[in-house]
Amino acid sequence: MDLLLILTYAAICIAIFKLFNIPLNKWTVPTAVLGGVVMIGALIFTMNYNHPYSEVARSYFVSVPVVPVVSGKVIDVPVKGNEVLQEGDVLFRIDPAPFQYRLQSLKAQQVAARGDLFRINELIKRNFGTRREQEAALARVGDLQAQIDNAQFELDNTVVRAPSKGFVTHVSLRRGMMATRLPLRPSMVFIPQEGQYFAAWMRQNSLLRLVAGDEAEVAFDGIPGKVFKGRVKSVITVIAEGQVQPSGTLVSYTGSPPPGRVPVIIEITDPAFAQYSAQMPGGAYGQAAIYSKHFEHIGTMRKILLRMAAWMNYIFPFH
Repeated sequence: MDLLLILTYAAICIAIFKLFNIPLNKWTVPTAVLGGVVMIGALIFTMNYNHPYSEVARSYFVSVPVVPVVSGKVIDVPVKGNEVLQEGDVLFRIDPAPFQYRLQSLKAQQVAARGDLFRINELIKRNFGTRREQEAALARVGDLQAQIDNAQFELDNTVVRAPSKGFVTHVSLRRGMMATRLPLRPSMVFIPQEGQYFAAWMRQNSLLRLVAGDEAEVAFDGIPGKVFKGRVKSVITVIAEGQVQPSGTLVSYTGSPPPGRVPVIIEITDPAFAQYSAQMPGGAYGQAAIYSKHFEHIGTMRKILLRMAAWMNYIFPFH
């Protein structure tokens, strides 16, 4: 946007010099240059502070790594990529045979344990058994019941289902592959259908003007020539550059760390965006501007520049 202001001022100066036949000499040229430095510098300073702009803005979405509860060989993958699913729809199935065998084994052991418990109870009635033997038999029956419940839980989870409404993207799982319950190796990536979050990364020199509820505007690179209205939903109060996690390493000075930018969540409220929202992919890139209550007439200039930037992106797709 700063470049647009400079180019606009240069074009105006050229037009004035041409229309009024102003000679180019040591007085006129320095006057135009110095006047531009003062005027544009003051305008940029006032505008950037009171109506911050970010050329780095993006829509974010939550992805859920699908990690099965049990490990095993995949026997069926009925899901298709980017197909809308309901909660509980089958994503893939793991071979249930090993888990069925274990469940049958535990149930057989429980039948024998219940028989032992019955016999011990009968012996106690005849004063031949001991309470210790009875408690051990009861513990055995209870332990086997817990193992049976766990085995049934694992058997039920050989069928992996959708956790909510959404879709699976990049379905690369195939029949015959091994699905493991390692958290670092998900079998699929599930995208919940809960909407996207548009975040603009603002410079810290405008931190005092980032207030929830202020008017905002958004321009997407994928929708050139269009600017959508919105509002500041929240200002995230922490940034990644300052985080400290528990470790065995002390915090030390390692040079000049980057200052980092403040993430601002913007809610797009423009009704015109509804027809484009379904076409915008998660992670879509764009620009955003926030308009505070200070120097509102300067905010009008920011709006004009944002629309010029949107049209520049339309004319020059790689802008």
